[in-house]
Amino acid sequence: MIADLANPERFERFVKPFWLTASALAVILLALGFYFGLFHSPADYQQGDTVRIMYVHVPAAMMSMACYTAMAVASIVGFVWKHPLADVAAKASAPIGAVFTALALVTGSLWGKPMWGAWWVWDARLTSELILFFIYIGYIAIWEAVDDKIRAARLAAIVAIVGFVNIPIIKFSVDWWNSLHQGESIFRRGGPTIDGSMLLPLFLMIGAYMMVYAALLVPAMKNELSARRIARLERMGGVSGVRPE
Repeated sequence: MIADLANPERFERFVKPFWLTASALAVILLALGFYFGLFHSPADYQQGDTVRIMYVHVPAAMMSMACYTAMAVASIVGFVWKHPLADVAAKASAPIGAVFTALALVTGSLWGKPMWGAWWVWDARLTSELILFFIYIGYIAIWEAVDDKIRAARLAAIVAIVGFVNIPIIKFSVDWWNSLHQGESIFRRGGPTIDGSMLLPLFLMIGAYMMVYAALLVPAMKNELSARRIARLERMGGVSGVRPE
């Protein structure tokens, strides 16, 4: 399947049905997640209804790392094996990941104010998440600043690969340093420590965010391929003196 999609034309035929499926799933899962999160999960005995920010914040933080991981893997594939769609996938992932990271930072501040008494603290996880946002911005800036797209792809791939060192720092920061964040409570040995009534909407929202990523990624890749095709035709027209229709 992946080998077949390496052909840009086959990939573009794949886009519409995939986008429709991912979009439909995203809407359904978001609706269910918000419904169960707002009306069928209890308030926390310490945090009260403020805990409901978790259903937006935690999936956003997870997707900020997942998008970057996908971007780094695509960058490695593009850098080493020159896969035709790899740098396109990496480039398309960056703005989506940056938005998830910004959402995680904003909702984290909204959650932190009533819990910690401050909008921002230089906690290890918060700081490394902020660094992740800056890496995303730097990666996007390289694509915008370098006109030669082959060179831009290589420079951006290096940034993505080197920047990946920040992902395990975010993940394990609560274990390595003193942190205001609690330790892992979902994907842990021995099972989750969160009650099932809270775990259901959380998993629904995680699934919804994954489908949102997929629904945004694929058309963004298609648009990038179209833009490259147009640029290639314009260059050919400039060389031959014939203006493409």
